Amino acid sequence: MQLQVTAIYASIIVLGLLILANMVSANRARTGISIYAGDDQRLALAIRRHGNLAENAAVALLLLALSEMRGMPQWGLHGLGLLLLISRVAHAVGLHPDRVVAPLRLAGGIGTQLMMLTAAGFLLWSQF
Repeated sequence: MQLQVTAIYASIIVLGLLILANMVSANRARTGISIYAGDDQRLALAIRRHGNLAENAAVALLLLALSEMRGMPQWGLHGLGLLLLISRVAHAVGLHPDRVVAPLRLAGGIGTQLMMLTAAGFLLWSQF
């Protein structure tokens, strides 16, 4: 199996990871802070945007790949992949140091969890 659909979304997610990683690097260069974030909120925000994507994308892409391997229809795979992409962008844009509850952050988190729950449900269902 070639995992053609998963490859599309994994490639796009990697671009996002690289962009966010370079934003962390740029903020480190600006502040001169090598480890952690010191007291710089912009650096802390950049670190969390990158970290949150990395933490969630790995599991989500694994679930997408397993779903593709188990025969989920392409429309379902693309639906989950698009939900993941939109959710991760919304979360990164909505993440704000002064607001715990922000609409885009909340939508991004819920969308990502919905994507993972749907894929996990499909994988469990496909066992029977």
